[in-house]
Amino acid sequence: MAHTFEIKSAQLPLVALLLKTADITRLIEDLNTQFGPDSQSPDFFDHDALVLDFSQLESDKLSQALPYLLTTLQSCRLKPIAFRNATQAVATEAKACGLVEVPVDTPRGKSVERKNTDRPLIRPVRDVVRETIREVPGPATLVIDKPLRSGQKIYARGADLVVLAMVNMGAEVVADGNIHVYAPLRGKAMAGASGNTQARIFSLCLEPELISIAGVYRTSENPLSKDIQGKPAQVRLSNDGQDKLLFEALNS
Repeated sequence: MAHTFEIKSAQLPLVALLLKTADITRLIEDLNTQFGPDSQSPDFFDHDALVLDFSQLESDKLSQALPYLLTTLQSCRLKPIAFRNATQAVATEAKACGLVEVPVDTPRGKSVERKNTDRPLIRPVRDVVRETIREVPGPATLVIDKPLRSGQKIYARGADLVVLAMVNMGAEVVADGNIHVYAPLRGKAMAGASGNTQARIFSLCLEPELISIAGVYRTSENPLSKDIQGKPAQVRLSNDGQDKLLFEALNS
């Protein structure tokens, strides 16, 4: 008998949304402000598959509003497909909305081939879900050696980004890893775009419109200190759980 199919386990690249509030109005407003159709980064995501993580919420309040949240995520070019760590009420509503419940850690299944028997054995196989991983083929570092003009955007998906020329106002540089700008950084820079809180931003002349690491951002409306503005500096997140951006001078 011919082998017409094969069932294998799959490792899927998913973005995880860790929900920190059951205030659906505020949550939707923040999502639209940062990634919605009328935001400054409406094409930040490219219909990425998403898992909703409710581990920091114990309330069932979000269950009735879940369809509105899913609609908002879709308008932000995200595709919610799974959830985890939900209360019973939230889990019931999520399943009714077509989401699949996944555990935090799922053992990988074994490849199963159709055998030449009267009743082929097909074993159920579950997918492995890993948080905030976007795996793409290609180099671990994307290098840009030309100036970026207003309106231009570079995204180093699954990689670090190195820019050897000026990032002008109105331009955007985005990376899932670190961002290095060996020139003036005057546009927007967003490192750790898929949730990497260890990512950093480096520039020989830091004067950005917006700076962001793993979604924590600061705009030029809040000026940098004189020892940082226009100077060689790095930006990182604090490691005290406060989600605070730290700006540090790079001394030669």
